[in-house]
Amino acid sequence: MILSRTKSDSASSSRLSAGNGAVKKRSLPQFEDFLLKRDYMGAQTLLEFTKPKNGPIDWTRELWWAFCAFHLGDYRKALEKYEAIRREGKSTIPENEVNLNVAVCMFYLGMYEESLKLVESIPNTPLKLRIIFHLANKVGDEERLMELHGSLRDVTEDQLSLAGMHYLRAHYQEAIDIYKKILLENKDLLAVNVYVALCYYKLDYYDISQEVLDLYLTQHPDSTIAINLKACNRFRLYNGRAAEQEIRGLVDSGSFGAELLRHNLVVFEGGDGALQILPGLVDIIPEARLNLAIYYLRRGDIQEAHQLMKEVQPAVPHEYILKGVVYAALGQQMHSKEYIKNAQQCLHLVGGSASECDTIPGRQAMASAFFLYSQFEEVLVYLNSIRSYFVNDDTFNFNYAQAKAATGYFKEAEELLLQITDPIIRGEHTWCMVLARCHIQCGHADQAWSLFVTKDSSPEAFSLLQLIGNDCYRAGEFWVAAKAFDMLEKLDPNPEHWEGKRGACAGALQAVVAKRTSGGPPGGVGDIIALLRDSTNSQAETMTRTIRRFASQMK
Repeated sequence: MILSRTKSDSASSSRLSAGNGAVKKRSLPQFEDFLLKRDYMGAQTLLEFTKPKNGPIDWTRELWWAFCAFHLGDYRKALEKYEAIRREGKSTIPENEVNLNVAVCMFYLGMYEESLKLVESIPNTPLKLRIIFHLANKVGDEERLMELHGSLRDVTEDQLSLAGMHYLRAHYQEAIDIYKKILLENKDLLAVNVYVALCYYKLDYYDISQEVLDLYLTQHPDSTIAINLKACNRFRLYNGRAAEQEIRGLVDSGSFGAELLRHNLVVFEGGDGALQILPGLVDIIPEARLNLAIYYLRRGDIQEAHQLMKEVQPAVPHEYILKGVVYAALGQQMHSKEYIKNAQQCLHLVGGSASECDTIPGRQAMASAFFLYSQFEEVLVYLNSIRSYFVNDDTFNFNYAQAKAATGYFKEAEELLLQITDPIIRGEHTWCMVLARCHIQCGHADQAWSLFVTKDSSPEAFSLLQLIGNDCYRAGEFWVAAKAFDMLEKLDPNPEHWEGKRGACAGALQAVVAKRTSGGPPGGVGDIIALLRDSTNSQAETMTRTIRRFASQMK
């Protein structure tokens, strides 16, 4: 929007040097060269260097200084300068145009109500209507937004504004259609390729995004915005290290967009420095709040993530997804059905929407919703459709394995769980429980027991033992069941544990008698007698004598 005043400023630029001798005439081309190269820091520095120490204030120079500050992303300083110019009332451009620039700065600083109040006082112009159009979106005035949408003309500026609105509301394909139409009519508007590339990035078409972006980078290889987007594409296509290499030099140089670059560097480095960088950017870069919440989620600080997200009113799919994930984690932590229900609603809303149902995040969201509904057959429908994109993704494989196990595909679930290399996931109690069940159902009860042996010092070992004992009993793996119930009896002398041990020992004896390869102990009857002798229950001795007598008769 600020670029619409370039013509009037260019017209004024001749007055910047006129009438002050040869020195200003020589500096004018230098200043224009800075602008043509988009080197606003250089242009601003030149303005400061050539500023007269004495004499009246050159208000045209002040306008240019504010212009440069805005394009450097220093909206606060630009606003202060424009307001000073407005107070003095000595601008070389109309007061209403100065007010529009003030309103635009307020918009970029998030001062939406103040910007709207100021811009309403200005006579109608196409630029004013475009500003109000975007302000209506920011303040949530849908009725006015639709009214202004109908007033937009079929001219480049208005269509760019409309495409921008589609982008902000996650209607990326609609935005692409408008941008492509503009490019067909105005091939020299190379920057529109960056907007198209941004839309493809949002649609997860990172390779296409980079192809389109290269059309602009070929002509402007020093563009901070384009380089940052290239880094984001590389992050998605390759890894954080490849992305970091693209922007590291820009971050250190303190160039335009430094806050955004520092934010992205935290993401590329897997959260390193998150607590130092992201909190200060929460109210500056919208994604900073979301990424800080993700950081807390990964650390298990669910309450901190909830504090960040509870006031967020989701407007786009990724915000609904993140809020749903936070609700789900909080619901599981607090055993709250209300939070789980909220999570289901957020995730189902994304997965069921027309714009997201065929995207990867949309299908992940729907799978997650059905996971929370415990409808695992439906979960597999969605995860199967995107499996090829996450073959080596440990988190995906963990969820996929749980759904497989819940629907009886134990062999596939066992293979998936054993593929996981992430030590955090392998250390989770759920991973151990599901893997133990899969081992047992696949005839590998001894591996389930070995899994317990490696976890016997953990707080969740008792519940793992219970699962092994009960599942092995049902699967006919009586010897491992007997060992599990023996351990449970020692930890908790509950009559139910003795009954489980007694039944499992009887089953193991039957397996020995029938000479089955599974279900019986490797040492035969002697192992069963040794296990029973170790029991404090009064029935153990009677059962031991019976087994001894039976064994002697078999000889």
